[in-house]
Amino acid sequence: MTRHRPTDRRLLLGVLALGGGVALWLALVAALLWSTLDEAQRAQALALLGPRATLLVLMGVVLLAAGALLVRSLLAHFVEPAAQLAEEGRVLADTEVDRELPARGSAETRSLTGLINRLAAQRNHLRRDMDARVQAASLDIEQERSRLAALMAELTQSVVVCNLDGRILLYNQRARLQFRALSQAPAVAGGAELIGLGRSIYAVFDRKLVAHALENIQQRMLRGTGQPSAQFVTTTATGQLLRVQMAPVRSAQAMSLPDTDELLEDRAELTGFVLMLDNITRDYEATSARDQVLHTLTEGSRSALANMQAALDVLDYPDLDAPARERFQRVLREETQALSQRIASIEADTARGLKTRWPLEDMLGADLLSAATRRIETVTGLSASTLEIDASLWLRVESFSILQALVYLAGRLADEFGVRFVELRLTPAPGAARRAQLDLIWSGQAMSTETVMSWELDPMKTGTDASSLTVRDVVERHGGAFWFERERARHQAFFRLLVPLADPQDRLEAAHFVRGDSRPEYYDFDLFQTTEQTRSLDDRRLTDLAYTVFDTETTGLDPSQGDEIIQIGAARIVNGKLLHQECFDQLVDPQRPIPAASIPIHGIVPAMVAGQPTIDQVLPAFRAFVQDTVLVAHNAAFDMRFLQLKERQTGVVFDQPVLDTLLLSAVIHPSQDSHRLEAIAERFNVPVIGRHTAMGDAMVTAEIFLKLVPLLAEQGIHTLGQAREAAQKSYYARLKY
Repeated sequence: MTRHRPTDRRLLLGVLALGGGVALWLALVAALLWSTLDEAQRAQALALLGPRATLLVLMGVVLLAAGALLVRSLLAHFVEPAAQLAEEGRVLADTEVDRELPARGSAETRSLTGLINRLAAQRNHLRRDMDARVQAASLDIEQERSRLAALMAELTQSVVVCNLDGRILLYNQRARLQFRALSQAPAVAGGAELIGLGRSIYAVFDRKLVAHALENIQQRMLRGTGQPSAQFVTTTATGQLLRVQMAPVRSAQAMSLPDTDELLEDRAELTGFVLMLDNITRDYEATSARDQVLHTLTEGSRSALANMQAALDVLDYPDLDAPARERFQRVLREETQALSQRIASIEADTARGLKTRWPLEDMLGADLLSAATRRIETVTGLSASTLEIDASLWLRVESFSILQALVYLAGRLADEFGVRFVELRLTPAPGAARRAQLDLIWSGQAMSTETVMSWELDPMKTGTDASSLTVRDVVERHGGAFWFERERARHQAFFRLLVPLADPQDRLEAAHFVRGDSRPEYYDFDLFQTTEQTRSLDDRRLTDLAYTVFDTETTGLDPSQGDEIIQIGAARIVNGKLLHQECFDQLVDPQRPIPAASIPIHGIVPAMVAGQPTIDQVLPAFRAFVQDTVLVAHNAAFDMRFLQLKERQTGVVFDQPVLDTLLLSAVIHPSQDSHRLEAIAERFNVPVIGRHTAMGDAMVTAEIFLKLVPLLAEQGIHTLGQAREAAQKSYYARLKY
């Protein structure tokens, strides 16, 4: 949208000064002449000039207009080119922009422009020469960096490195794909809202879970363990199970200290942690499928053996001669016996493997019960809920077999006793040291002790899945106990499993560890210096903040009259770097026609948005993508108005601070004729690619914003609050939608 520059105050002041000076000079001349006239001459002069007063005023106005044109011409020729040259020269001095300034104005200004261009060319030549020398000197470091990037990219395990605030510093392609698989909206922008440099890991993991693992690591480091690490299993918001191994990242100073008891505490200083992730949901399902195949094989083999035995019985008929019958029977009996022993051995080995397949791992009790309720409802169709949970309990369990036992017991309750609702309860076990009691509760018909015992000893079967494990095997694997009780007063009954608690640790303050709520582009180790501040965002320095730069394409320019968003594009800036790989690019079905007049502008035809997610689906994912960042847009009032009008419909509110590159450009360059995106890009030598596409405009806006930040600092604008205040004082901040 084109806007005219506000009237220059210097023009008004110049015209007023010129007019005042002329008027004062005329007044002095008139007073001097008046003083030389006698009374008759004065009367004659008044009679002569009185009827011509209008003409005199008109001539004064003409003189004032001529003076205004003269002042305007002088400003345009001498003052404005000098002011523009100063602003554009400041861009060259304070940024890495490499462009030749256009010559404007007087001969002196043009000569000065040429001199500045020569100096800028020399500076750029020296800079390139210095960069070449630095690059040659740092070649070994770059090689190491590339090796690290290549290694991370080729790893088959997901790796994420975080600082103590839980901000992601590094991740590999495997982690990128895995986090997208964990997204609750994978169809929107490729599920890109969960992972990214500078993004919080607590979007996936509970803060308490990470703090607990860090406590374990810290205690092991204080005890002098050489390679301290921690493991835990957790469930995600989408119901998937993740096994996580955590390792510490120590400071360089701590790593250089000797291993002495006096210095153990110093050696335990952490700067971050490494997470290695395995999504074990599919492994569990695949294992269950293999167990089912093996179970079917063994059962089928037993049936075949029974048939073979029956055939042996037939051989007892007197039709065969005795020697042949004896040889045939002996061979068949030997083979049958060998096959039976072989199958029994395989089955025994499989059962032993099932009992010891997975190691016991730390898991938050609330996570285990959350996974159990979902699994029970999915497999058995029962309604399941939690009755009482001690949120502080950490269990040392093999989560698969515990879940399998709970689902198995719930399924038998539904099939044999018609139970339609179960509850889960987890509390500390009184009188049992380091044990918790996990109860499966139901209301309905009572059962006998013999029934409970048979269920405990029968191989577990849930739906079409069968296992050689029994409930007793699961209990023994955990060194616990299992029994049945009735609560006659409540007309309820429950199965109780005693399970071990996680190893005790000296409880340290979680805030001590958690202070706040591939290829080279996937890491930024400078973020190790970042810590959460208690001060408000307005007090944070612009260089310390993370940003989401976004743009929208719409069906028209009037959101209050029914125009809709048809595309959202966004990119993230973290630690002063534009992350090209961490983007949000999504077409939106507006559920209304796209006017033909707007199609040549954005190039989006109706067929492109047909079948795409609607705004109700896109905005929640976009809100997750921009979490914990400052929003940046060009002419942000336009885009924000579209988002605000969707708050009631979608329930999604964008309440982050917003910066507008249009307003910031007017703050930095008040003398420039235009602050359109293309004009600003030309001043900063930013290539414009994909103009009037949401993603293309977002990328250009991001590059411009990065150029504006150091120029704002030159004007004493260092914090977010100062930038917002300066922007609101600009002429263009008056624009409303």
